Amino acid sequence: MFYWVMKRIFLGPILKLLFRPWVKGVDNVPDNGAAILASNHLSFSDSIFLPLMVRRPVIFLAKSEYFTGKGIKGRLTAMFFRLSNQLPMDRSGGAASEMSLQAGKDVLASGGLLGIYPEGTRSPDARLYRGKVGVAKLALQTRVPVVPVAMIGTEKVQPIGKRLPNIRRIGIIFGQPMDFSRYYGREDDRQVQRAVTDEIMSSLMRLSGQEYVDEYAAVVKAQLAGKGPEPVRKVEVAEDATPDISDDRDEPRSGANGSAEKL
Repeated sequence: MFYWVMKRIFLGPILKLLFRPWVKGVDNVPDNGAAILASNHLSFSDSIFLPLMVRRPVIFLAKSEYFTGKGIKGRLTAMFFRLSNQLPMDRSGGAASEMSLQAGKDVLASGGLLGIYPEGTRSPDARLYRGKVGVAKLALQTRVPVVPVAMIGTEKVQPIGKRLPNIRRIGIIFGQPMDFSRYYGREDDRQVQRAVTDEIMSSLMRLSGQEYVDEYAAVVKAQLAGKGPEPVRKVEVAEDATPDISDDRDEPRSGANGSAEKL
């Protein structure tokens, strides 16, 4: 009820009036049945604008830190995320990440729309980063289509570290649903998981026009904060101008352009 009231009566109309979002391809989102909305991640506000423009409710896997904050602010934040159809996602890997995957499976098993950010975290510089294979695991194990979604300009509305948003227009592009039925029966194949993830990231790169970096965004953030090694992955530029729930550190590397790399 809270989700519907905020979207239809209170928050939704105000946001549409202020930010005047333009949308392309929203008809690519199925009117019924389960599907994954796989989006690039430029801003905290992505999780607000994306479901606002979709007729059906969208349930997101959100990082677990949003649900474990301390004090009044932390409790209010946790309450808001729970009431707005978001589920905690543990990004520590292993069994905890598998539990987060199961939460996503439950959403899809009930015929819902699951929103997910394959990059696992917000881009630190508006470029598109290497995707985690959790999105592929979900798509293959539940056998549902993946709709790539490109958020446009949201990093300018709410840059990282800025609390109050800038009032400016944003855009959302929904791509054609992606069918991975050719891989059914090979859900546990790590190379298949990587190939599916890279295909999704390639679609996001084309839709968004972002520059692609074949490195995890979390690694780059750590390096920028002086807590990690220099990123070593190559950079790809889009030819045309969208969650960290699984770790694939032991996989062969292949960028969004499909070229293979070894660790």
